[in-house]
Amino acid sequence: MDPNNQGSEEYGHDADGTTPRQRPPRDALTSEFGQHTPALARTAQLVSGDYLLTINPVDGSEIEICPPGERPGRPAKLTAAERGEITRAATPPVPPGPAQPELPLLERDGERERLVRLLARGRSVRLTGPPGSGRTTLLDAVAADCADLAPDGVVRLSGLRRTPTDLLYDLFYAVYSAPLYRPEPDELRALVREAGAVVVLDDVEFGGAALDELIDATPECAFLIGATPDVPAPSADALIEELFLDGLDRAGGLELLERSVGRVLTEEEANWAGDLWFESEGLPLRFVQAGALLRQRDGLRASADAFDEFGVFQDIPVDAPFGSGDEHDVPLPSLAEGAAPAPLLASRLSESARETLRFAVALGGEVPHQAHLPALVDDAHADAALGELLGCALVSPVGSHYRLAAGVQTQLEAAGYGEGAQARAFSAAQHYAWWAGHPSVTPERVCAEADALLAALDVLVPVTVPPGEDEESTPVQLARTAAPAFAAGLYWSAWERVLRAGAEAARLAGEVAEQVYFHHELGILALCGEQLDLARAELESAIGLRGALADKRGTVAGRRALTLVADRAGDTPGLGSAAGEEVPDARYEESASPPGGVPAVFGAAGYPPLQPSPSGSGSASAYGSKSGSGDFPATVITPRSGGGGAHKASSLQRLVGGARRNLVAVGAGALLAAVLGTVVTLGATSNPNDAPSDQVGVNPSASAGNDDDSLGADKADNGDSDSNGDTGTATSRPTDPGPDGTWGTSDDPTPPSSGGQEPSDDPTGTKTPGGGGGTGGSSGGTTPTPSVTPSESQSSETPNSPTPTPSQSVTPTPTPTETSEEPSPSPSITDTASGPASNPVETETESAPANDTSAPATATSSEASVI
Repeated sequence: MDPNNQGSEEYGHDADGTTPRQRPPRDALTSEFGQHTPALARTAQLVSGDYLLTINPVDGSEIEICPPGERPGRPAKLTAAERGEITRAATPPVPPGPAQPELPLLERDGERERLVRLLARGRSVRLTGPPGSGRTTLLDAVAADCADLAPDGVVRLSGLRRTPTDLLYDLFYAVYSAPLYRPEPDELRALVREAGAVVVLDDVEFGGAALDELIDATPECAFLIGATPDVPAPSADALIEELFLDGLDRAGGLELLERSVGRVLTEEEANWAGDLWFESEGLPLRFVQAGALLRQRDGLRASADAFDEFGVFQDIPVDAPFGSGDEHDVPLPSLAEGAAPAPLLASRLSESARETLRFAVALGGEVPHQAHLPALVDDAHADAALGELLGCALVSPVGSHYRLAAGVQTQLEAAGYGEGAQARAFSAAQHYAWWAGHPSVTPERVCAEADALLAALDVLVPVTVPPGEDEESTPVQLARTAAPAFAAGLYWSAWERVLRAGAEAARLAGEVAEQVYFHHELGILALCGEQLDLARAELESAIGLRGALADKRGTVAGRRALTLVADRAGDTPGLGSAAGEEVPDARYEESASPPGGVPAVFGAAGYPPLQPSPSGSGSASAYGSKSGSGDFPATVITPRSGGGGAHKASSLQRLVGGARRNLVAVGAGALLAAVLGTVVTLGATSNPNDAPSDQVGVNPSASAGNDDDSLGADKADNGDSDSNGDTGTATSRPTDPGPDGTWGTSDDPTPPSSGGQEPSDDPTGTKTPGGGGGTGGSSGGTTPTPSVTPSESQSSETPNSPTPTPSQSVTPTPTPTETSEEPSPSPSITDTASGPASNPVETETESAPANDTSAPATATSSEASVI
């Protein structure tokens, strides 16, 4: 989503498929009034760990998984020449004007040699000294002595407002060549472990476990750490040497004062310097500032003498004797002025230098770069003011810029230099907002000025008010233009600070559109740091505000980032459990089902029928249980309610490759399959003609006898059988042809009529003590075997008989005496709702009823008793 391309939102093409052309500027209008066409938005693309980040200052940055072709390879180490260029770029700029005299390092030879010796042995040292003790000067001298000790040279770092993570990244960029690449924390630690350098770290602000973490992460580096006494000390078990830096003695202080003045001190000046040494405890900074006071006094005295002797327009002779004019003598500063010399020194500087000091006080001690001083001070030659301040020791180098020296800000505020600080901070913010957003300014230059820029925000954000009509909030604009530069310059700690300051300023100013941008960027930053909960909260807040503003382009970018957060967190839309709900694991003997799914219910159809008890008592089988009333319930299989969560979000993500659309498709398919399976199962098992459970007998309809293998039914004669239609009513004839021995004559016996007799629900099929085959027949003797004629057998295939009362019976496995074309392999529950089952001896020529497909038809003992 390039902000410079105003084409179609979705695909970047017009309706006809062609790429839209940018509208040409209206030169006639803009050139007439001296206006310029707006500059294109400055975008940048960098790689952060596994992400490809596109810095978009208009709609918000975009983030995606870095394609394999875009990910850079392993960074290579810098050469000695490249390291030299980086070191020179990290040093403060040399101010214009005459060169400042270099002061010697006095009374520090012992500490210097000891530090070099410890660093050469690979030991880390912490040098502690009060502000103004010359700690930075000693570190510079030791760094010059250790230039050839380590393979990666000497690395100078500043610990001011830096965390251990920031310093690890600073060390990485000082040793490796990795433009537009920010490695993830694990890769960063792996790379810095291979860095072998002498790291000179000044102005560190942390100690204890944080310092131990920094030392442990770089085992091949030797650290020389400079800190003040108020910084926490290293832990007791840390392998760090401690060295405390004291002040100079009296002789050393006088020598330093003479070197600073450039001449021998008079007796009066020597006595004054002795009192100053006692008051300042021998701090070198105080003697350097005292030397500046004496130089200013000499200058004032020389100016007065030259006016009297040589006139107004005459120059001072070089060989003019010092102190020749006693009538214009300037007195020595008092002891109080010598102990706090900043106001007196500032009063004798140029107006540009004094205004620069006021800006520095307004910005919390941060001195703007000399290139910004002409615009801030409104003086074309204000860049020379930095040289004046540096010559008076009112400023000191910190990293790549300058700050007010120790104690100077307090002294200047007491002298009234803090008046109008808010107005000057506002002017600085306006200037930085224009400068940081200029296309010609690189992100590296903005990062170098980050401390002064953030200091201006710290002053203005608490007092931000809604702007007037046709006006813009200056703090919001400053944060808006600086944030993309900090992100592209890989100074992400400053990026986070400016985003939070901008979000607060936008809230106070009531600028919702700008507040949306800052929340979106905070979400992107949190996602890059794998802070997924924070990223989700910030992105959802931004998307909600964008919806109120109808910002389509920004909403698309926010939703893409939020989708990536969900993928990284393992969220599975449509399949995941509710928030805060832990999905239990599936048991080892069960298959995992989706949590919250509908349990599968299956009827008896499709499963093997119930097995009768070996004793014939009809006990429960493996698929059902015998109820108290003797009924066999329908078979219902349901999974355990707690065993459906074996595959959690991470497993599902690995299964489908982490694609969100695939997960949604899988969830929809699973839900559809469950619904269809439930509907089909219910339709197959719910037959309105099924026999009620209260009409089902307890005992089976037939059972084998004790003395033979018959089931109490008549034996078939030569395999001939008959059935009266599909009603299952047996048709039997007497086996006696009568006295004449001929069938079909009038003397043939008449068979008993079975009309109007209905099947009985009483238990049947058990022999009587006399060996009878059923309760409906005679108690003694064997029932004659019926026979049928061919015509009756053929007519039995037409189902035209009325349907009797439904009944349900357990059908046993056919015995060898029963002939059937397809004997049932196992007993089953036969549903005879359409009519009573036919006699097992008549299965040779008849087919099973249409509504009963589970087993062949079976005759009950009540039907056999009518014979």
